[in-house]
Amino acid sequence: MEKDSRLEQANDNAADFWLAQARVHAWEHLDRPGYTAVRCARTTTDAHRVVVTRPYDEPAELEEELAEVLRAWGTTRLCLEDPYGRLDLSRFGCVHGLGMAVMAREPGPVPGGAGGTSGAGGVGGVGIGAAPGRGARGRYGSELTVDEAHDEDALAAVERTVVEGFPVPAHQPVTRGGMLPRDLLGEPGIRAWRARVEGQDAGACLTYDNGGTVGVYWVATLPAHRSHGVARTLLETALAAHPDRPATLVATLLAEPLYRKLGFVEHGVTRWWGYPAASEA
Repeated sequence: MEKDSRLEQANDNAADFWLAQARVHAWEHLDRPGYTAVRCARTTTDAHRVVVTRPYDEPAELEEELAEVLRAWGTTRLCLEDPYGRLDLSRFGCVHGLGMAVMAREPGPVPGGAGGTSGAGGVGGVGIGAAPGRGARGRYGSELTVDEAHDEDALAAVERTVVEGFPVPAHQPVTRGGMLPRDLLGEPGIRAWRARVEGQDAGACLTYDNGGTVGVYWVATLPAHRSHGVARTLLETALAAHPDRPATLVATLLAEPLYRKLGFVEHGVTRWWGYPAASEA
């Protein structure tokens, strides 16, 4: 598989993940050949989201097109992902942070082997989960379990962990269903994963299977449980539930070593632009 092909698949998964949320939240959205834009409109603190999905010949032309969309939407907060790194939105008052690796992992056994593989990992995989993961790594050992969230209460626990542990300041303090409404459980391809230590929430993430790849999103560990193997066991379980799919994600600098240990390889570097400041994921 060519490097650019995996990068485009990662871009498409991210765009599809936000379109899935737009359907659940009833957000306005645009799905153009080179980018996807979602008007996150629940509150004034939610950033409108743009994912550039394909290379562009003239950055200035795309910049102006995107600016027109955002002006029409009255955008006051923005998070824009540019995996090709050629856009310059500074003249519109945007700023960007450090580049982050866009990574992909080929299908196959998961190092460490946490969790089972009873789920087929198809697009409609809600309700067909991997067996609970037992953390053989890190300090917690068998005290650590990972399960898929199948009901509203479990999803609310995942939401709380992501908002507090990722963190997601726009949704603090946590309002149940504000970020992850219960209808997400019925959206094909979306699965939520919950890590607990002796029954207490410790970590969480979401995955999205769009039929071609599985994207990993919002991997979060609560502060009291960091550096104890929670994130690794969480990811091992989520990946093992999709054994036949390539997996994609965007890695922060601190998380990149873990992803590499799990078999992820860098396929590009994305620049995230924010307005009026770099926005959270």
